Order: sequence, then C-alpha cells, then structure tokens
Amino acid sequence: MFGVVPRVVWERVCPPDERNRIRLNMNCVFIDTGSEKVLIETGIGEKWDEKHIEMYGIQRNRPFAESLREIAGCGPEDIDIVVNTHLHFDHAGGNTIGTPFGGTPASRWRVETEPLAGGTPAFHPQFPNARYLVSRSEFKHAQNPHERDRASYLPENWEPVQKSGQLELMPDDYEPIPGLKLQTIRGHSETMQTWRLDRGGKVMYGFADLIPTRHHISLPWIMGYDLYPAETLEFKKRVIPQAVRDGWYCLFYHDFEDPLCQLAEIDGRIVAATTVDAINV
Repeated sequence: MFGVVPRVVWERVCPPDERNRIRLNMNCVFIDTGSEKVLIETGIGEKWDEKHIEMYGIQRNRPFAESLREIAGCGPEDIDIVVNTHLHFDHAGGNTIGTPFGGTPASRWRVETEPLAGGTPAFHPQFPNARYLVSRSEFKHAQNPHERDRASYLPENWEPVQKSGQLELMPDDYEPIPGLKLQTIRGHSETMQTWRLDRGGKVMYGFADLIPTRHHISLPWIMGYDLYPAETLEFKKRVIPQAVRDGWYCLFYHDFEDPLCQLAEIDGRIVAATTVDAINV
C-alpha cells in the first residue's frame, strides 16, 4: 500500500497486525438527486470463501443491502445507477451477489460457484433495476488484464451484469447525471477513473485508488500496486493543490477513520485538516 515508503515510516500511521496487514475500508458513495439514486462503487462484495476471508481479514457486521437501507434509507432495488471507477474486486465486488450458505459467520458469505438446481445462476446483479456504468476502456482491460493486476479482476463481478443486459459501456470521460463527471486518469492503471461532483457551489472529489487514504496525500506515498506510479505522482502534484485552493471535499475510498475530508496547507505540508460527516447541498 505504500510503495517505496519504508515500513518504519508508514507503520506510525497505519500499524500492521502480526501478518503485516493494515486496516482499510471501502467507502462507497450514495447520491440522491431527487429523481435518481446513484451508487459509486459497491465494495468488496460477499462472495468470498473462508480461505479468502481469513487471508484478507475481511470483516463485515452486516450485508451491503442492510448497510444501504440503514445509511441511505433505500434498498438495492431502489438504485437507478451503479458507477464503477474500475472493476477491481474491492470496488466492484458488490455488483453481484450469490446464494449464501448458512452456518458460521465466516461461511455465511460463501456462495455456490456452479448454477443451482433448475438452472438458477449462482451469481446475479445485486441491484436488479440499475444501469451499471463502466468505461469501455476499463471493461476491455478487465477482460485482458495486465500480469500485475490480473488477480484483481474477477469476472463474476461483471459477467452476470452483462448477461442481464444492465451493463453499459461508457466513454473514457462522461457525465452519468448532471454535475457528476467521471474522468479516466492513468496512474493506478491505464483505465481507472476518478469522479467529481459539483453541487451548490461545492465540489466533492473521489480519488478512487490514486490517493486511497488520507495518509497518501504526501507526494511520495504511492501504492506499489500502481502500474504507472510516475503518472500518479504528476496527478497528485497537479490536483492536490487545487483541492486545497478550492476547498474540495475529498473522499478517500480506503480510509477507515476519516474518509471524507477537506485539505489544508499547514507549516508547508498539505494535510487532511477538516473531517466532514455529511454534506447537504
């Protein structure tokens, strides 16, 4: 997660466990325009077996659908648009769901990998009435991934959506609803997108994996996962000062403490200075 930054430095702010894992979150965004309900990203999903739950240390207290109802006040059937910045499993895993087993909490999220009796698919779209939007370039990359990010692309996260006719392939830059703009930025990969929401004179910006946590605001802190780290650096040099200058609300997708912040320059350093709980515009 920290590339060339030495462990003795990054462990001060992200202390690892005994297996060298750090705590991360998946902070999806819900937008209600009054006429459409939009979900940006769908998290890591619930289609994991015990081996991978233990390996990644996946912890969830409730299914995504319950979180959506409790936090946003609607269910999966109410979502009109799902936007994926890219199709890595930790951003698109909740696009689809499966048929859960009963049993222990760890095994509740395991699903059948073959069609069930009667031909019912094991995986199906979690948001039955939604249009799923992803860039055509990212979809093409997901089908023929780079050797370095191949393990992050799991076809069960988009193939059922494609088969249901809900998948829509978009341009590299597009606007799914007025004021919400997706832009392809080369860095983490060649085809990942960031998003910007302009509402009521305010800007909320989602960095996706270019700046995954507020600790990655510092220019040298770039993930070892990035296929084009030099271009991630150039993006940060260009965009972070603008976020400070214009008072953007910044969403750090993987931050588990303060994912929604405003930035400020303090003693010559740009830091996440103002934590925001909610934005009403």
